[in-house]
Amino acid sequence: MKILVTGGLGFIGSHTVVELQNKGFEVVIIDNLSNSSINVLDGITAITGIKPHFEEIDLRVKTDVIRFFEKHNDIVGVIHFAASKAVGESVKEPLMYYENNIGTLVYMLQSVSKLEKQNFIFSSSCTVYGQADELPITESAPVKPAESPYGNTKQIGEEIIRDTCKINENLNSIALRYFNPIGAHPSAEIGELPIGVPQNLVPYITQTGMGMREQLSVFGGDYETPDGTCIRDYIHVVDLAKAHVVALERLLEDKNNTNYEVFNLGTGKGSSVLEAIQSFDKVSGKTLKYQIVGRREGDITAAYADTAKANDVLGWKTELTLDDAMASAWKWEQKIRNQ
Repeated sequence: MKILVTGGLGFIGSHTVVELQNKGFEVVIIDNLSNSSINVLDGITAITGIKPHFEEIDLRVKTDVIRFFEKHNDIVGVIHFAASKAVGESVKEPLMYYENNIGTLVYMLQSVSKLEKQNFIFSSSCTVYGQADELPITESAPVKPAESPYGNTKQIGEEIIRDTCKINENLNSIALRYFNPIGAHPSAEIGELPIGVPQNLVPYITQTGMGMREQLSVFGGDYETPDGTCIRDYIHVVDLAKAHVVALERLLEDKNNTNYEVFNLGTGKGSSVLEAIQSFDKVSGKTLKYQIVGRREGDITAAYADTAKANDVLGWKTELTLDDAMASAWKWEQKIRNQ
């Protein structure tokens, strides 16, 4: 069975391609290489022994999207990762984010709606909840006004898919709301490859550990949490990737209850920024240099998932720990810096 993975050379996309190939799926990747490297193809091939099909396409070009689906009209499932994802950048470049994250989703759904098998997995985010009223966060928690254009694109994206599913009963879709993906494949063949200064905590930690950054800035030490730092639900990217395969199989096997479903993907456990640093120190044997500075605009105090629905309905749960994720991220960082 042929599966399309858009953004399949990115961080989560590449790990999902590995898990799909390990399950025997034929994978076609679309990526425009704007935030990824062609070398990731070699990493995927090294792990699985199979080189996935790859097409360098910019999904903002509608004619190229149409042409792709005319060529690959035997696709039975689509996992749509391709999107810009830096919160800060989205505040500065909102129109770029709306074009890249919303326009491309529309083109994808228009093409998928012409396929014989219309199964669509959407890469969403816990940012849709904002600062939740209750923890842990369930799928029924209210969707709050977005804190950033990036967050808004995920909310709008879910609305577009839901509206399309209402009028197209042949379209089956699952939106997966990620919490905080971290780590790398245990082989250290693929991992997170931030361009420039990392926007996410763990790559900044590992780069600081390598001496590339002088120290880590911890934004805010006065939050209402046990140690004063923000709490997040850090999920190992391999666990996250496996959830996509489970969700896709749910649609392929007609096990979905409705043609639009939503699931949280997290560990169900919150860890503070200082606990993440302590985990790095433990697995690396280093003492990370960090300084607590002022709060960062847009940061919420705490967010972690209620995973009951994903555990019970999807039949998926995380297997890897924060230490596992941090150790794999550190192994990956050492590999790419020592090449």
